[in-house]
Amino acid sequence: MKILIICSKAFYKDIAPIKEKLEQNGHVVELPNSYYEPDAEKKSWDLGEKAHSEFKARMFKMSEERIATMDAVLTLNFDKNGKKNYIGGATFIEIYEAFMKGKKIYLYNNIPKGMLYDEISGFSPIIINGNINLIK
Repeated sequence: MKILIICSKAFYKDIAPIKEKLEQNGHVVELPNSYYEPDAEKKSWDLGEKAHSEFKARMFKMSEERIATMDAVLTLNFDKNGKKNYIGGATFIEIYEAFMKGKKIYLYNNIPKGMLYDEISGFSPIIINGNINLIK
């Protein structure tokens, strides 16, 4: 299966062992858009609000195109800044995109409690609770 890992930039440090395990299980793994340039968004902010807006638009389009070629997305949702199983705005949009394209949606941990709980629940994600072997 071809899988795109999606998550907050704060979780990029956690990706390598998960990618390795997925590949050992025979999956083809794609990494988040700015994985190889994690400071790209900050650089766009340094150029001003318009440049940042254009950067975000490019990233949304890139995600849409990449998700279309995947079988699934794996959302890494760890704790961040006191928020359990954090899913940010851009990651939520990528989950929605996967849902609209009929892709499998995996969550590494449970759906976070909060404002978007009902929406994420409506996407019927497969919650693996850290067990990569459940991705099939």
